[in-house]
Amino acid sequence: MKFYIASENDILSGKITDVYFERTQQTLRHLGLTNVKVRMEIHSYGLPKGYKWAVFAGLEEVLKLLEGKPVDIYAMPEGTLFKEIEPVMIIEGNYLDFGIYETAFLGILRHYSSIATKAARIKSLAMDKLVLFFGLRSLHPAIAPMADRAAYIGGCDGISGAFDKEIFGIEPSGTMPHALILVVGDNVKAWKAFDEAMPPSVPRILLADTFEDERTEALKAAEALKDKIYGIRLDTPSSRRGDFKKIIQEIRWTLDIHGYKNVKIIVSGGIDEDEIINLRDVVDGFGVGTSIAFPPSVDLSADIVEKYVDGKWVPYTKRGKWPGAKQVYRCGDTPDSDVITLLDEKPPASNCKPLLLKYMENGKIVRDLPSVKEIRNYVLEQLKKITQ
Repeated sequence: MKFYIASENDILSGKITDVYFERTQQTLRHLGLTNVKVRMEIHSYGLPKGYKWAVFAGLEEVLKLLEGKPVDIYAMPEGTLFKEIEPVMIIEGNYLDFGIYETAFLGILRHYSSIATKAARIKSLAMDKLVLFFGLRSLHPAIAPMADRAAYIGGCDGISGAFDKEIFGIEPSGTMPHALILVVGDNVKAWKAFDEAMPPSVPRILLADTFEDERTEALKAAEALKDKIYGIRLDTPSSRRGDFKKIIQEIRWTLDIHGYKNVKIIVSGGIDEDEIINLRDVVDGFGVGTSIAFPPSVDLSADIVEKYVDGKWVPYTKRGKWPGAKQVYRCGDTPDSDVITLLDEKPPASNCKPLLLKYMENGKIVRDLPSVKEIRNYVLEQLKKITQ
């Protein structure tokens, strides 16, 4: 028995690839085409239905993948909101030096951007309400750090991995599972034990839907911890919910009239965009798992768009794609203001800023990379200026 996962060395060596890229290398060498310089774009020609924008994420890992290879990379800063057709990255170099890595770098960018985009949509809809990502149990554990990073980049206020402090410098967020209360066998005893066992820095958010009616458990939880309690979490299964919003309003009223107006209400369990819109006016926060962990795919693809022929770059691509390596200029605050030009064209106006910046030259990273917290702040600033 084993874990069927790729090692870091497997990825960096190009072993984790589709076989047709290996066969392409063999064929090009057979033809003697060992020095064909190209520019390859990564772009999306079809965002998920209803999406006007997506969040570009995964750049740092792609730079790690191609570091030391004789290629140049231009890319949007990680966390940039982009729209269809716009290139998010350009890789320039001899095709044989990087073509084998297409499976890996597309997989990184697609998965990262899909999770980050869904997290950003959820956070944008939740507005000032807390959003915690609880999706690790939906995923293979080998990619848990990547998923937490992508969800945090997208705007989630908290991520739940116990490893997050060590890897990202972010204190993990979490409440308690039903398993704790079921093993203890008594909700009040479990809540009090949790309070006694946890350090003061852990918010006292008590799960209040295990044995009894949610209104009953919520009030019992508040009375059990008094001023120590931060909030209650409702993870009520769909078979028991009825009108979930009315249940929450009933709980809020009950807590308020008993002097617990300060107790927050967090909801989780099957939360997606519709639930966010329906409940955001009556709750203080959301725990979101599967809808972020398994989001609609941001369909990024990679295409050669130029070849270097006789000392100059020549637009060259397959049908259905725009030929020529491109620059994207942002001429306002949102992707709606973007203008696409050829890579070396001047900006269309003085207020237009290029989005594709040079991050790698001949395999060497030439630009400082932001921290995960800085990327998240960049995403949140953009979200303030857009509508879904």
